[in-house]
Amino acid sequence: MEFNHKSVLLSEAISSLDIKPEGIYVDGTVGGAGHSLEIVKKLTTGKLFAFDRDPQAVAVASERLKGFHATVIENNFDNMREALYEYGVDSVDGVLLDLGVSSYQLDNASRGFSYRQDAPLDMRMSSDGMTAADVVNTYSAEELTRVFREYGEERFAVKIAKRIVAEREKSPINSTVGLANIIASSMPAAARRDANPARRCFQALRIEVNGELESLRKGLDAAFDLLKVGGVLSVITFHSLEDRIVKQKFKDYCTGCTCPPDFPVCVCGKKPRGELVTRKPILPGEDEINGNSRSRSAKLRAVKKISEDKQ
Repeated sequence: MEFNHKSVLLSEAISSLDIKPEGIYVDGTVGGAGHSLEIVKKLTTGKLFAFDRDPQAVAVASERLKGFHATVIENNFDNMREALYEYGVDSVDGVLLDLGVSSYQLDNASRGFSYRQDAPLDMRMSSDGMTAADVVNTYSAEELTRVFREYGEERFAVKIAKRIVAEREKSPINSTVGLANIIASSMPAAARRDANPARRCFQALRIEVNGELESLRKGLDAAFDLLKVGGVLSVITFHSLEDRIVKQKFKDYCTGCTCPPDFPVCVCGKKPRGELVTRKPILPGEDEINGNSRSRSAKLRAVKKISEDKQ
């Protein structure tokens, strides 16, 4: 199966980075290299470092970026600071993070991300670590409830978790369609009329398996710390949990004095380290949504580093 993926908010993301031809840039989630290709085309003496923890994505991106000033690294973007030090890089001009799961990963049944095609319950972005089957078959009902509630915002989390525990006592739950059927059967009839009743639980399992939200928090800080003054961090999110984290992190970077409002003068000395490039998130237009329905939930936010002050 060919690694195809339509990059979301492509021109908007590239524009937000304000690329300098001699600059050093990072694509923290290279995927099929759609965004990366547009970045490297704008470089002359500059360099792109592209990260992905999916070995298939790394192989494809390496081939597609061959001949350009680019290095593809198999690693999670939350390790970018340590990885770049090995290349003698301690600051960059811009970082892009596209947090969406690639169309290749979703459409390749063997990866176990989709509830529409039967496959082993995997959902790993890389080839290491626990699988979704491990979570489903070993977590307690309370732990499963937490995962479905926190990461999927699933209102029937308790019922679904209890049903999973009961079903796995009969036999292990190892297939995507098998799990999807259990999830749907745990819901009232009205909820089952949703076109994708398993969607929220599958999202929650993917986030748990890959540690996505903690990785995002760590990766945002690593990326912002790496920026030179004037550099830009741009992030494309696809669900509210991600967007909430990005919005709060950007607010923290842009917040200065934290003294109580009744203090006559600032005594904390804290200054903003960033300023928002996007006051409100940039959303895909109607044409993009019509051409790629998976872009519907995308949001682009960007922040510029204005100071190295870390007080």
